[in-house]
Order: sequence, then structure tokens, then C-alpha cells
Amino acid sequence: MLCISTTRPPIFGLAPYNPVLGETHHVSKGNLNVLLEQVAHHPAVSALHATDQKENVEMIWCQYPVAKFNGTSVEAQVHGKRRLKLLNHGETYEMNSPNLFIRILPVPGVDWVGNVDISCVETGLAAELCYISQSFFGFGGSRRVIKGKIIDSSTSKILYKVNGHWDSTVTLKDTNNGEERVIYDAREVISRLQTPSVKDAESVWQTESALIWSKLSQAILNKDWEKAREAKKCVEEKQREELRERESKGVTWVPKHFTISQSKEGDWDCLPIQKWVPDSPIVTL
Repeated sequence: MLCISTTRPPIFGLAPYNPVLGETHHVSKGNLNVLLEQVAHHPAVSALHATDQKENVEMIWCQYPVAKFNGTSVEAQVHGKRRLKLLNHGETYEMNSPNLFIRILPVPGVDWVGNVDISCVETGLAAELCYISQSFFGFGGSRRVIKGKIIDSSTSKILYKVNGHWDSTVTLKDTNNGEERVIYDAREVISRLQTPSVKDAESVWQTESALIWSKLSQAILNKDWEKAREAKKCVEEKQREELRERESKGVTWVPKHFTISQSKEGDWDCLPIQKWVPDSPIVTL
């Protein structure tokens, strides 16, 4: 369910805020503390560390997109490792991400597509999920479908079947007794989401996304597009100046919250420096 719940419906036509090196987002929800950091710029590598000390759960993600142009569309393959650790049970679940599919013609749209594999060495459980996009012309009943199965890898027996639409409801069917239940309801989950609020402004890091992009966000809210362009230009120019300064001094930038590594094959991985993510001055209910 974790994998499915992170694939929210993207919005076509909205320009992203290009993350700058060292930019962070630190937020708390109850006992869950989440920290993201932009740990590399070329390629754009993002790291995530989330912990819940009460439930003894930890998530560590490292991801970076690689765009592939297909004429009438762009498919951003999201590379990197994702790990969910259930520390009370001694279980670690590893998974990949679906790809972001941006259709330009004939009908513009954005979707998640591709295969996701989830595995746990300790339990021998594995899941195979497939995100299916709509047809080439943007019509048909296959929009935002997810299908899959949960397998006992030691026997290759299918234990459960997954079916549904990841932007509405997803069901799990027990192959042993035929019982079926809803395991994810996107509308219910998204309707409960609230905008984070600041409980201690002085404790907010200067690298926080909300601070770095505050002028741009305000200009967009005011629909002042000239100020928005200027605000974005200022952020990007500051990043270029910092890069030129590091190069002139021969200094290599080092992430503050993660250690990063790259294999000979070019794959990136990230490990958090702290065992537990601290409470954030930015909270959401």
C-alpha cells in the first residue's frame, strides 16, 4: 500500500520548482518525521529519510529521473532504491518506482506507468505490480489501472491478487478463499490531507523549500508572472554563484543529512547520517 499511496495524480501543464542543491523539506505528522534533501544536481538526485520511533518504522529512498523522449511523449524513468524497514519484525522491503509518463500528443496528460517489484528477503514475500496508462488517444477504460500479485517466492504460489485504479480504489483478493477487500482508497486518503503549518518559525532551516521558493510562490498566488519569473531567476542565479565559488576554491559540495555513493554502473544510493529524523517545526495534522 505504501508504494500505491505515493503515486498521486500529477497535474499537466504546471512547471515544477527545479530543486536546488542542498534544498530540504522537513515535516512531521504525529510520530512520523520526514526529511528530504536534494543531494546532487547533475543528475538531480533526491534522498528521503522518514522514521516513526513509536511504531519503529524507517523509510530510506534515493531517486533520480532519467528522461526518455519518444516523439509524442516523454517517459521519466525513476531510478534509485526504496527501502521500508519494519524494525519490530526485522523485515526490510525493497522496491522500485513506476515511471512518470508525460503525453504531449494527441491528448496532453500525465500518468504513472511501468512495473514495480517489491521483495522481502526475511519473509520470502514478493509483489509484482503493473501500472497501466490510458490508450494512445487518451480514451478507454484502462486509465490509471493497477494490477498485480503477491507471491511466496519459496514456492512461487500466488497468495493475493491486486486490482483497481490507483487514483480511486485498490482491492486485494485472497486466492485461497476468494475473499476480497479494499486496501487503498485514494479519495479518502487525499481528502484527509492538510497543508502543513509552521509551529516554530525560528527553527525552520534556511534550506527549507518553503523559504527558498517563498517569493516565487507568493508571486504565483498573486498571478504576477513577471515577479514569478524574476523570483525563479534569482534562486537559480544564486545557485550558479555558489557553484562558481566552490569551483574557484576547489571545494566539493557534501550533503548535510545523507552520505551518497555511486556504483561503477552509475547507480546512486543514499544513507541517512542520523538514526532518527528529528521533530520538525513544520507540522501537519
